[in-house]
Amino acid sequence: MKKTIAAAAALGMFGAAHAQSSVTLYGLIDAGITYSNKVATSSGHDKLVKYGDGVASGSRWGIRGTEDLGGGLKALFVLENGFSGGDGTLGQGGALFGRQAFVGLSKNGVGSLTFGRQYSFSTDYIGGNYTMGSQTPAGNYAYHINDLDQLTSSRINNAVKFQSANFAGLTFGAMYGFSNSTQFAGTPTTTGANGAQGASSAYSFGANYAQGPFGIGAAYTNIRFPNGASPAFGVSIANINTLGLRDLETFGIGARYAIAAGLVWANWTHTKFEPLSGESSKLDNYEIGGRYAFTPALSAGLGYTFSKLDDRFEGKWHQVNAAVDYALSKRTDVYVSTAYQKASGCNTVNGRVVPVQAEIGSSPSFIGSAGANTQFVTRIGVRHKF
Repeated sequence: MKKTIAAAAALGMFGAAHAQSSVTLYGLIDAGITYSNKVATSSGHDKLVKYGDGVASGSRWGIRGTEDLGGGLKALFVLENGFSGGDGTLGQGGALFGRQAFVGLSKNGVGSLTFGRQYSFSTDYIGGNYTMGSQTPAGNYAYHINDLDQLTSSRINNAVKFQSANFAGLTFGAMYGFSNSTQFAGTPTTTGANGAQGASSAYSFGANYAQGPFGIGAAYTNIRFPNGASPAFGVSIANINTLGLRDLETFGIGARYAIAAGLVWANWTHTKFEPLSGESSKLDNYEIGGRYAFTPALSAGLGYTFSKLDDRFEGKWHQVNAAVDYALSKRTDVYVSTAYQKASGCNTVNGRVVPVQAEIGSSPSFIGSAGANTQFVTRIGVRHKF
C-alpha cells in the first residue's frame, strides 16, 4: 500500500500563505524462476534454470512528492531506486537513484519542466504504451533485442525535459541531456553513474495521442558518443559491435486499439548505429500483439516481433511471446510467460563465417546468447506493488 504523508505547512512564521504538500513512498518487487533450453557456454550451449527478478517489471522503490504553490503551479520531484530482490544489490550500475532522479515545476494547462535523470520519449511514449513488454508480464523478455531501440530503459542523465499538459488526449515533449564536458570523453549518458563528468549528450522528442479506445504515438532519440565512449547497451549483435559508436539514433511509432475486453497493438522502430569509422548499420523491429481479459483477474497476451538488420549485413530474428497473468489482488499478481526466438543469417568475422545467434531479452543479463540459432525461455513469477 502506498504510504502518503500530507500536511499543510506555513511558508512563513507570520501570516504566510499555506501550501499543500504530499510525499508518497511506493515500490514494486518482481521475482520468479526462469528456464532456458539453450544458453551459450565455452563448449557450445546448455540448459539453464535460474532465479531472476525484474523481468515482468523492474524491482524498485521510490519517493515522489508535490507542493502546491498556488495559481495552478506545483513543485514536484521523483527519486526512484532500482534493485535486485535476489541479492539486494543496486541496479543501474550501482546508482542510488538509478531509475529516476529529477525535480521541477508543473503548471495546469501548460505542462512540466523537470531537471535530472529521466526517461527518453522513446521509452515514455512507445515502450510504455504499445509493446508486449508493457502490456503483459512478458516484460523484458518481449522487448526487442538488447533494447537497442531504447524502448524500455532509455534513461538520460543531466537532462532538461518539457512534458506538455494533456490537450484533449494529445501530449508532446522534448528533452536534452547535457554532456557536462567540452571533450565528450568519459562516462556515457545512459550508464548508471548519475551526473558523471564527460557524459555523452542526448536529445529526444515525441508526441502521443490517446482518446477513448485508440492511441498512437511517435518518438525520436539521439545519443552521441564522441571519442568512442562505450554505451551501457553496447553489445555485439550479429557480429556488428555497437561499442565505440559515434552516434545512435532511433525512431519509433506505435498504436493500439481496445475492443471490449481486448487490446491490440503494433509498433515499428528504426535504429541507426554510426561507428567512429566505417559504414553505419541499421536495425528494424516490427511488432504486433494482443491481450484479452477473460475475467477481471485473468488475462492472457500473445505477441510477435520480426527484427532485421539492413541488407549489407545478414541477420534476422523471429520471436513469439505469450503470457498469462492472474491478479490475486489489486497489488499482487502471479504470471507465466514464454518466449521462442529463431535467428537466421551469418556474417564473416576475421575471415571466418559465423552464424547469427538467438538472444531473448532486453539485456544480455537476463538470459544471454543461446550459442545457437534458436532459444526458448519460460518463466513463472510473482509481482507485488506497494
